[in-house]
Amino acid sequence: MKIVRVSATPLNIPVTIDVLGLDRQTSLSLCLTEIETDTGLLGHGMTAITEEEIVAAAVREVAGPALIGEDPMATERLWEKLYWLLSPRGQTGYASHAIAALDIALWDLKARALGQPLWRLLGGARSRVPVYATFGFGFFERDELAAAAKLWVSQGFQRLKMTVGGHALARRDEPRPIDQVIDEDVRRVAAVREAVGPDVKLYVDANCGLDLFHATQLARRIEPYGISFFEEPLTQNDVRQMADLRRRTTIPLACGQNEGLAFRFRDLLVNQAADVLQPNVTISGGYSQCLKIAGMAQAFNVPIDNGGAWPFHNMHLHAGVANGGMVEYHYVAVQMLKQIFDGLPVPDQGWLTLPETPGLGFTPNADRVRELAKLPTSHGKGKA
Repeated sequence: MKIVRVSATPLNIPVTIDVLGLDRQTSLSLCLTEIETDTGLLGHGMTAITEEEIVAAAVREVAGPALIGEDPMATERLWEKLYWLLSPRGQTGYASHAIAALDIALWDLKARALGQPLWRLLGGARSRVPVYATFGFGFFERDELAAAAKLWVSQGFQRLKMTVGGHALARRDEPRPIDQVIDEDVRRVAAVREAVGPDVKLYVDANCGLDLFHATQLARRIEPYGISFFEEPLTQNDVRQMADLRRRTTIPLACGQNEGLAFRFRDLLVNQAADVLQPNVTISGGYSQCLKIAGMAQAFNVPIDNGGAWPFHNMHLHAGVANGGMVEYHYVAVQMLKQIFDGLPVPDQGWLTLPETPGLGFTPNADRVRELAKLPTSHGKGKA
């Protein structure tokens, strides 16, 4: 079996947020990949939270041609080939996104060829995984945020995540001092905790939007509200400062969703900079790389969870490996994925059951993808 075609489709898709009577429009971007063999077998992959057109160009012009004629079952050899082609000096960024999108497609194809669901091929540790719902976005007013938290709990979610930090460092040119952002974050966290009571797990995510001083201030002020982890508190996931912040707060720290290669996770582990690692298969080099990251985390007795959304691809990793953890059911990302894929599983009381069909267990709807690809591009990268 040989690879005969590799394609990439960049998409930027409008998403309607229909919660609590709101009718808010946003958009998210991703890049879909497809690998076809001479037997007609197809594998599908994706990456996101980046410039989708750049990744698509890298796949079409550089990485894809290098895979033509190769054996798609040789995932380890092909990952290594793509690494030396796209990131020979350890670059992450777009290179790791492109590798991730192609590696996912190769694993999907391999699992289909072997007639196995991907999670079982990755190890088959469990047939369902716990989810946490990312519900608490910055566009909610404080009372809306509390009402949304109650809504998600009523739908069976006992683990909730909300954003904090307001992308403060990236928006320093706006007349809104970071101190004021932090003050409001404290009030918003308090409102959510009051709304859902003491038993619901509550997580916060600053999306790498704070400096050490303000992240420390925020962490100390929200400690009384029982925060289960503080995700990406610091710009650049700065390893030295993450280790420093970890010593300053009792809240567990989590990060890693935007790290592209295993050495970054090694540095986090060696420097004791995080309580939870969050490799994301659509960003962190695909399944081939994330299996290695999961192994490192297990050796250090540090748990892993999915951060950075895209639960339906990440659920296979966390069901496959023995130390798998939670996957993130990100409301906006899920609404986007429903427009693209058929056969997506639905959470039941905070759990996702893995499919028994070969491969990923869901596929892009080709007709809808063609229609979505025709939409005018508007840039709404990353998380809502």
